[in-house]
Amino acid sequence: MRKLGLLMTALLLVVFTQAQESNWAFDAAHSNVRFAVTHMVISEVEGNFGIYDGSVTTTKDDFSDASIEFSIDVASIDTDNTKRDDHLRNEDFFDVAKYPNITFTSTSIEKVGEKELKVTGDFTMLGVTKSITLDAKYGGTIKDPWGNTKAGIKVEGSIDRTEWGLKYNSTMDTGGLMLGEEVDIVCNFELVQK
Repeated sequence: MRKLGLLMTALLLVVFTQAQESNWAFDAAHSNVRFAVTHMVISEVEGNFGIYDGSVTTTKDDFSDASIEFSIDVASIDTDNTKRDDHLRNEDFFDVAKYPNITFTSTSIEKVGEKELKVTGDFTMLGVTKSITLDAKYGGTIKDPWGNTKAGIKVEGSIDRTEWGLKYNSTMDTGGLMLGEEVDIVCNFELVQK
């Protein structure tokens, strides 16, 4: 009898948890995926990826237990220079024909402040998967004028591109590298509840 009671309690907990789970999609019209890399030591070149998709599942209002799946269409890279973008798509850099997507799958989230989170996950680029941790700030959740539930999250971090095999570079006459190896990532996401 006691085992049956425990089984029923566990089943009710599962049902309750699933009932509280919320699913979210990325609102691409109000989001962006941006990056910046040092150029010739003295300045930065910025760019973005225009096509991406993913999902977020959470049971907490502040997304501190979220599960995130995210994929970027690498061919959608845009640095405001067609010649440079074509070069970034070829074998010297992203090799889009062979590796069309960059993906991120969360493995853990740690709440470190009232609205601050540390998001850790598997980041895959050029067929290489490594764990990274990004800083996230939860902006809040509202109902928009059309009745949709929206949430805002800003994500920031940096990676060493060479750790994923993105090693193309050249040395300037002054001795510095033409391109920085550290890439800064800044994403502003507006999520819409499904």
